[in-house]
Amino acid sequence: MIATKFYILLGAMLFAIGAAGAMVRKNVLVILMCIEIMLNGVTLTLLAYAVENESAVGQIAAFFVMAVAAAEAAVGLAIIVAIFRTAHATSVDEIHLLKW
Repeated sequence: MIATKFYILLGAMLFAIGAAGAMVRKNVLVILMCIEIMLNGVTLTLLAYAVENESAVGQIAAFFVMAVAAAEAAVGLAIIVAIFRTAHATSVDEIHLLKW
């Protein structure tokens, strides 16, 4: 059996990769995927703690994180499609719809 600390380390690495990608990349689709990677890292960490402590609280929290990730993907993709239809761009630098 793999130790819990390795799962937590993998979750932290996934979160760091997602955070770095969200801060560095300019394409809104890539930013959305990086946010998904960050949420997967959080889910993995919650599940690792749930298994370590033999508690269902972490599993329930992971379920809610997955629900938020699914909702974020659906709403995010709808917003991106709407922005692409009006602005014809997917780069953050080219989209000025929310600026004053």
